[in-house]
Amino acid sequence: MTLYNCDKCGMEFKQKSHYTQHLNRKKPCVNEDKMKLIIDKAVSEKITEIMNNSSSSSSSSSSDSNTITNSISNSNTISNTNNKQPTFIEVCAGAGGLSSGLMKAGFTPLLLNDNNKDCCETLKKNHSNTNIVCSPMENIDLTPYIGKVNLLTGGIPCQSYSQSGLRKGLDDPRGELIYTFIDMLHLVKPEMFMIENVKGLITHEKGETIKTIINLLNREQLYDIEYKLLNSADFNVPQKRERVFIIGKLKSKNIQFQYPEKNTTTKVLQDVLLNVPPSPSAKYSEEKINLFKLIPQGGCWVNLPEELQKSYLGNSFYSGGGKRGILHRLSMTKPSLTLLCTPSQKQTERCHPLENRPLSIREYARIQTFDDDFQFVGSLSSQYKQIGNAVPVELARQVGLEIKKALMNIL
Repeated sequence: MTLYNCDKCGMEFKQKSHYTQHLNRKKPCVNEDKMKLIIDKAVSEKITEIMNNSSSSSSSSSSDSNTITNSISNSNTISNTNNKQPTFIEVCAGAGGLSSGLMKAGFTPLLLNDNNKDCCETLKKNHSNTNIVCSPMENIDLTPYIGKVNLLTGGIPCQSYSQSGLRKGLDDPRGELIYTFIDMLHLVKPEMFMIENVKGLITHEKGETIKTIINLLNREQLYDIEYKLLNSADFNVPQKRERVFIIGKLKSKNIQFQYPEKNTTTKVLQDVLLNVPPSPSAKYSEEKINLFKLIPQGGCWVNLPEELQKSYLGNSFYSGGGKRGILHRLSMTKPSLTLLCTPSQKQTERCHPLENRPLSIREYARIQTFDDDFQFVGSLSSQYKQIGNAVPVELARQVGLEIKKALMNIL
């Protein structure tokens, strides 16, 4: 007798009319239990067939076993390749904001370098299994790393190009360190490189400085190079901090890279300044404390009575300009202004939103998106400087994820 089977639910019908009526009903049929039985039965029959074939020939069994083993081995090889962690070397690593972000993104550090003793001790304390070289970067020999580095990166000293500095650029000894980085780059020839610097680099000498740097970086025409100004506040960092990221991609590898897209939400200080672990903090004078008592969240010296403005600013009161960093109280409902190397000097004040005091070390670190267990070594002023100079960890992580994605397609 001919049986009619429903492909969807597996029901059987002896009469075609019943089968047709079943197919045409308004409510679709879904009998998962029935389908499971059919699938289980088919699987069982297939397993039995394989076992019977295996028993009939030992040589065949051995061959099948080898095939299965090789298949598993190949599968693991592919998995391991896809999970491979790209490597990086960082010079002028500072306290480790950039390296921490890259490591969170899945990179393995081969060498981290800085010339500052406290920075090196901070790196050793937090990246205990990493090769930390405390030395001027021009003294480092990267010859042993040729062919082993996927990403060469560094926060080459940026004071030479800062809008708040003298902007001597390449004529400043610190600016000349770019030449050392370029020599390293053309020695190890990594698949990609990245340089982080201040916003002022773009406008220095009306844009000529960054053009010169890019030409120097590409002196052998090995890399496709691009740069972009990123604001940390767009990348889940509760801080307005603009930095230039120069990215180079080895032309021979045809690497596809794109900068991370801006996040859809913005973190503000109330997201990070609650339940902060206790830590040391700089102090304000009694005079400054009394002034901050008159300044609301998000305000600054302009909120004071005019006579107090003149008294505190002195001749600067008549010089014009914004000067909104002076006597600035942060706001819980906004990202922080850029954290600088000290929270209490006249031009760099970052007063706590709710209390009449500077931000503490751990509050500084929270805003720079360091983990609470990340430890800083050195005096109080040294710790503030290390944190204030750092690349925000979360920004580094998000940029790192895009670099890793680009690298994993070619490694």
